[in-house]
Amino acid sequence: MITYVLKTLWRHRTRTLLTVTGAAVAMFVFCFVGSVQEGLHRLTTGADADRSLIVFQESRFCPTSSRLPEDYSRKIKELPGVREVMPIQVWTNNCRASLDIVVFQGADPEQIRRTRPLTLTDGDWQTFTSQRDAAIVGRNVAQRRGLKRGDQFSIGEISVNVTGIFESSVPSEENLIYTSLAFLQYTRGLDAAGLVTQHEVLLTDDADPDRVASEIDAVLRSGPVATRTRRKGAFQASTLSDLVDLIGFAHWLGYACVGLVLSLVATTTVMSVQDRIKEYAVLQTIGVRPLRAMRLVLAESTILCVVGGISGTLLALAALEIGGFAIGAEGAAISFQPSIALAITGTLVSVVVGLAAGIAPAIQAASVPIVNALRQA
Repeated sequence: MITYVLKTLWRHRTRTLLTVTGAAVAMFVFCFVGSVQEGLHRLTTGADADRSLIVFQESRFCPTSSRLPEDYSRKIKELPGVREVMPIQVWTNNCRASLDIVVFQGADPEQIRRTRPLTLTDGDWQTFTSQRDAAIVGRNVAQRRGLKRGDQFSIGEISVNVTGIFESSVPSEENLIYTSLAFLQYTRGLDAAGLVTQHEVLLTDDADPDRVASEIDAVLRSGPVATRTRRKGAFQASTLSDLVDLIGFAHWLGYACVGLVLSLVATTTVMSVQDRIKEYAVLQTIGVRPLRAMRLVLAESTILCVVGGISGTLLALAALEIGGFAIGAEGAAISFQPSIALAITGTLVSVVVGLAAGIAPAIQAASVPIVNALRQA
């Protein structure tokens, strides 16, 4: 009977096309919202977020306002449970929420290579480590800004030579530009000689992150600048607190999109059943049982929803892959990335919503009074 269902949909192709398009648009938005939520989850959880610490100046938020002595790293390194300390100078073009945030992180090139899960897709490490103004650019930033190896990139007081493009197993890393620490410290206008924005502390496998964080703040309390140390995930969540609330609200937007698809497909299916009420009566007279009539209507609604939902999901995944979108604030960025989980979720939601949308009209088609229906003109 699949041929019958497809012919029924084709008979009212304008209505079918409009329904499929509406479902695709709604699922497109649903997947975008889902990608933002996935990006926030990846940024604030995982081994990297839980097993490393960020030492930041107390009562400071934007990276430009945190100024810690670089030699704090020596004191931190002496504490038990600390495996490595990386002083980092951060510069960003915008501390407020932005869809085109540019974040520079200056650190020792060898430490960057050793501690960051980066893979150069263009360029080489030797060039990056040997040139003072060299920079390696994350894939997402390169896409948004149209950068490639050999370009000169200038923003604000900073001008760098792009010597490589990198990918990372941590999606948020692809929204960063890495330079040497000395370059950012001695860039005219930053006045950061001997100072850094933060210290990133990598822990040993048996270390307790919360205990080490408390010990770091206690040791540095006698220094010229007070600090607050947190797990990297907690630090980034705190930095993006305003965006976290906004993303939490956007969660309901995703549910609204699902409700929209449900209402749209259900309305279309009800109209289809009402238009063919006499046809369902004829089907019953030739032996089509009510349960099979229900399956025909459920198949119709599911096909509408699945075709539209999968189309919207695929378009969203393609846009996320090509666009390299990210939203950030105060030097931290949430990366919008396509994923297999997102594709599976979009497909499953489409199937479930299609079945749910068809239940009421399916019952209507199965319970058609044969005599009354056949009397209709």
